[in-house]
Amino acid sequence: MAEYTLLIILFAPFVGALALIFVSNRQLSLVRGIAAGSAFVSLIASVYLFYAYDPLKGGYQFIQRIEWSRQLGISLHLGVDGIGTPLVLASGILLFAGIFVSWHIKDRVKEFYIWILILAAATIGVFMSLDLFFLYFFYEMSVIPMYLLLGMWGSHTKKYLEMTDAEGLKQRDSVGFIFNFGANSKEYAAMKLVLFLSAFAVAALMGILLIYKFSGLNTFDILVLREQAHFSGPLATLIWLLIFFGFASIAPIWPLHSWSPVGHAAAPAATSMLHAGVLMKLGHFSIIRVAFEILPETTRELMPIAAVLCIFSIIYGGLVAYYAKDTKYVIGYSSSSHMGYVFLGMAALDYISLSGAVIYMFAHAMATGMLFAMAGWVYDQTHTRDIPSLGGLSNRMPFISAAFVIGCMASIGMPGTVNFIAEVMIIVGSWNKYPFQVVVAVLGIVLTMAYLFKMMRGLFYGSMAEKYSHSHDAVTVVDRMPLLIMITVSISFGIFPGHLYSVVRSGVDPLIARITKVVPVAEHPMNLPHATSPTIPTSASREALAKVTPR
Repeated sequence: MAEYTLLIILFAPFVGALALIFVSNRQLSLVRGIAAGSAFVSLIASVYLFYAYDPLKGGYQFIQRIEWSRQLGISLHLGVDGIGTPLVLASGILLFAGIFVSWHIKDRVKEFYIWILILAAATIGVFMSLDLFFLYFFYEMSVIPMYLLLGMWGSHTKKYLEMTDAEGLKQRDSVGFIFNFGANSKEYAAMKLVLFLSAFAVAALMGILLIYKFSGLNTFDILVLREQAHFSGPLATLIWLLIFFGFASIAPIWPLHSWSPVGHAAAPAATSMLHAGVLMKLGHFSIIRVAFEILPETTRELMPIAAVLCIFSIIYGGLVAYYAKDTKYVIGYSSSSHMGYVFLGMAALDYISLSGAVIYMFAHAMATGMLFAMAGWVYDQTHTRDIPSLGGLSNRMPFISAAFVIGCMASIGMPGTVNFIAEVMIIVGSWNKYPFQVVVAVLGIVLTMAYLFKMMRGLFYGSMAEKYSHSHDAVTVVDRMPLLIMITVSISFGIFPGHLYSVVRSGVDPLIARITKVVPVAEHPMNLPHATSPTIPTSASREALAKVTPR
């Protein structure tokens, strides 16, 4: 199994989607069983991958290579390092949880599960790809299911349904409403998502083609390009900017973020879980895989751009989330805000901060997955996401309200959750280089606490309107299992983070050493073969690492 682990993880959802094509929608139990079975196979293989990955060996492991075009230098080259491994695991967890979160969908169930499986498989493909062609191929593949999932199974916002013209007819979406983020239809949200991501994906594609053209190596292989391709001057700057902004749009970084909360608001719960949990991480991961690996010197020079933009992401997203009245808009803008922390950890180019950024991507997937799953449950029971009209639901939903508290605590970064470890590492690792941004990040945590507590109070406490008295709690195994899985993972890695930390550091250390020319703290220059005048991290960095290194 070890030899084909990556192929099993990647193709199990595809096989499930293919099998569903030949099943009738009338065979509902079989449809759900095939979807759950294929997701379960991918999940089990992902868990095996995570624990079988050897952090002491490091580097890329579980390599699979299938030549696709020798003339063009394209191959299905798969492999994972310490950065990709936890993200593959997050994808497997959220796919399996999303299948059960969507258990009660009744409209075109087969088609819904087909597109969910394809979406998850595409994101997994990005995290595994060591070939630029297939990395971009899987990246673009993830956009198509999102369009259909939003446009067919999504929902209009409350404000959109209330918009009328002089004759009392509902207004249609138009360019005039482009800035009315709270008053859009699901079709508008789907189209906006596709246009944003596709337009900036073209910029990333231009950067990839420039790498292919001017490397002179006639290959898309990332491992070959990082060792043999050399770019400098204006060409390197142009390529880096195309790659960074092309992929940062899906992250999403300010000001390229507006498609994301709109998409969250329109999407069904499972789609929002995958959207926030793994789709948004494709941007950070692709920047690390392409820009950091192939253009290390340019990354060192230009990454301060991310350090500036992340301030706006954190504060703007937090402020809009605080004033939003739609549950999915609150969580959606919260996700955009929190992705600024990942960019801060990446921008600092420090062993601690980048390790924290990768762990935060995994942690955010679990926390936001919980929140979107529960927001979907509340919507299914009440048929509204309007927070002011809700309240007192804890009387009808004690399990959901308790799980919601845990999800909020994880999102804030309370001790005992893996988010806490990630946030501390980002803050400590970024302090020496970007103290102002760190202060902003800490204020962002306070802001996160404010809007999540405000939403929690508005949903579950106070008086409850009589029209919601029919709502009920999640009582079955199918309803509770996805939440319990994500809660268990978040808390387990928060209390026992050792293996996760070791896996991530095995991927981060050689990457940062390549970019900054600094020897990792864990290594001594005398132990490095052929080490010549290495730069040793400061004593402050060593003390900071000692404080956050799990024992």
